[in-house]
Amino acid sequence: MNKLTVTIPDDRLSKLQEIAARFRITPEDLVRVSIDELLARPEEDFRQAAEYVLNKNSELYRRLA
Repeated sequence: MNKLTVTIPDDRLSKLQEIAARFRITPEDLVRVSIDELLARPEEDFRQAAEYVLNKNSELYRRLA
């Protein structure tokens, strides 16, 4: 596993610590979970393309169903 060091302003760190405390986890775990969630999302361009194709071909898909 690799380590990444990020510099953030004090006010952002305080906010991060507050949110982590509400979830009863460490700020590091909160950041880790947030990164995992971000990376698990499909790219916006892919999402838009998929939505376009589904909408464009919705009648065909309805008939095939």
